[in-house]
Amino acid sequence: MDTVAFLKCRGSFRETLWEAINLIGGLNELGSPLILKPNICTGNDHTGCANVKVEVIEALVDHILREDKSIEIRIVESDSMSKYADKAFEKYGYRAYVDRLSSQGVNISLNNLSGSPLTRFNYDGHYFKNPELPAILADAGAFVSVALAKTHSLTMITGALKNLFGLLPRKDQSFYHPKIHEVILDLNRMFRSSLCLIDGRVGLEGVISGNPRSLGCIILGRNPVSVDATMARAMGFDPEKIRHIVEAERHGLGSLHPKVVGDDLEASRVEFKTPSGLKANAVL
Repeated sequence: MDTVAFLKCRGSFRETLWEAINLIGGLNELGSPLILKPNICTGNDHTGCANVKVEVIEALVDHILREDKSIEIRIVESDSMSKYADKAFEKYGYRAYVDRLSSQGVNISLNNLSGSPLTRFNYDGHYFKNPELPAILADAGAFVSVALAKTHSLTMITGALKNLFGLLPRKDQSFYHPKIHEVILDLNRMFRSSLCLIDGRVGLEGVISGNPRSLGCIILGRNPVSVDATMARAMGFDPEKIRHIVEAERHGLGSLHPKVVGDDLEASRVEFKTPSGLKANAVL
């Protein structure tokens, strides 16, 4: 049974994360190098809940290093219309954090994919046909997607699946918006996440700006569809009506109906507003 941990945060984030890891049976062995993709989508996070906080990554990495001190960890993000990744790394504490761990002998690095050399990937997808993408992704042992609970006018929600959009190196990522569902599907098939974490303590009705909503939870699982379906329900949405989640399930990326362990999901639902301008899209 595909298991997802859903926990209300009663103590520290670190303690709640540890409980969630235990609920899904541990981290299991994560291959090296580990590509860790936090959702950093803006250089001006004025709501305080549009970017994954470095403290979340710190807590997760600490747990990963408990299992394997020799693992290589590559934290990655790309430039986008709303940020330069290097400046965001500096502004939001990622650079100082990675420098501190590196000085302690941890094999960890920050990587702006927009500055990475490209290599051709042998992949024939719904959108991408043998694409040129950052070479640093080619030898990955595992991928970990760390996201937030937010709404999006093109995809209804943005979670673990949509987070991989940030692997695309071009700054004008809106170029891909007309085919965003196909692009999300292809990226998640090429770079299958082994672990997905949602920091759902505070969600956002919006991607960068909008209305913060208190969810007070952590969601953790091994499959992106399963995690995003659980997140959607926590936000009051039906995942069976969210195109990129449905299509990703059809391609084996998790379940729309995983086993949810921990706290009562239904009792913890917070009704988020449907994003304005949302367009209905037929399933592939």
